[in-house]
Amino acid sequence: MDDKFQVSLVATGLKLPTAMQFLAPDDILVLEKDNGTVRRILNGVVLKEPVLDLSVANKYDRGILGLAITNKGDEKNESNIRAFIYLTESKIEGNDNCLSWRSCLKGGEPEGNKLYRYEWNGSSLVKPKLLLELPALPGPAHNGGVIVIGPDDNVYLATGDLRSPNSLAQNVKGGPPADGTSGILRITQEGRVVKDGILGDSHPLDKYYAYGIRNSYGMDFDPVTRKLWDTENGYLFGDEINMVKPGFNSGWAKVQGIWKIDKLDEDNKDALYHGEKVLDPKNLVEFDGKGKYSSPELFWNKSVGLTALKFLDSGMFGKEYRNDILVGDYYGKIYHFDLNKDRMGLENKKLISEKMADVNIRHNIFAQRLGSITDIEIGPDGFVYVTSFYDGKIFRISPKPSSAIYQN
Repeated sequence: MDDKFQVSLVATGLKLPTAMQFLAPDDILVLEKDNGTVRRILNGVVLKEPVLDLSVANKYDRGILGLAITNKGDEKNESNIRAFIYLTESKIEGNDNCLSWRSCLKGGEPEGNKLYRYEWNGSSLVKPKLLLELPALPGPAHNGGVIVIGPDDNVYLATGDLRSPNSLAQNVKGGPPADGTSGILRITQEGRVVKDGILGDSHPLDKYYAYGIRNSYGMDFDPVTRKLWDTENGYLFGDEINMVKPGFNSGWAKVQGIWKIDKLDEDNKDALYHGEKVLDPKNLVEFDGKGKYSSPELFWNKSVGLTALKFLDSGMFGKEYRNDILVGDYYGKIYHFDLNKDRMGLENKKLISEKMADVNIRHNIFAQRLGSITDIEIGPDGFVYVTSFYDGKIFRISPKPSSAIYQN
């Protein structure tokens, strides 16, 4: 990383952390995927008792997956803090019986992927309210899970294709109706439809903000333009960074990166790998012209397992980094990208042609060797916080005390 920065350990001893949110400085809530637990970290100490313990199916991508917090009203009044949690709910924890990420045996099926709203009472999450009930089968992969609260105070949730793309939301013409998978869903904090919906007026199509998404672990709003951006995972190739406008169609399962998918068979690598390049694909589902495909702002030739995406809405790292995008990956790297002048795309002067990232992206590495990154957040102190999945740790990235950035 930049020699002006340093990495320090904030907390350890967590079990497969997937997401975190700050209640206050040095006060963090974090999800533990397989246990269905929400832990509280005070001054670097993981409290013994969880603030919430839920029963989850937990094989492969299932578990407790997404967390967002908002504070309605007086910020000093803890009773106004709301937490939104997305999980694969199960009657018996870990009861799902899966042979691989491709298939599961009958028995122990999860009850569904569900989005709940909780209230914070100062020590626990209480008063659950079910906002969305979504499919979790066949699974167990590609459940999505990242949640953000938009500048409009609405809730945005990314869902994956459950490894079974067959509906209109996955660009399968003549397929069954959209069922809440493969999209970014938008609802109010009460679980209601926002206005009249973008793609349609029936449930759940009226909740889609975007569709055609294979799986996503990262999204955030540009603090300057209020535009939504996300990451998307490809199979073997074609990981993407996208700017997501209302009605955005990411192209799955007909396009991955900028390559046409002629045959969808993830057991046969040759069937998926690098087909014909297509920047303006035809024969996609458009929902009577309300949906519109856009090619990625950046894509990878070889998959790196993109995860978290966060805008660095902080002045603590100097003008060079302020309001730029940070993107994490499965292999412990955080990439840093400038936006172009109108902030409608990435500044790609140093990237190779056609917005493709490859080994030349090394100069965009903000930090590395952080384990498998699942979340990136900006703390109340303006520093960057990172959850490391298998390490069970939270790291902080900050300027060194001796640097001019820190002193300014």
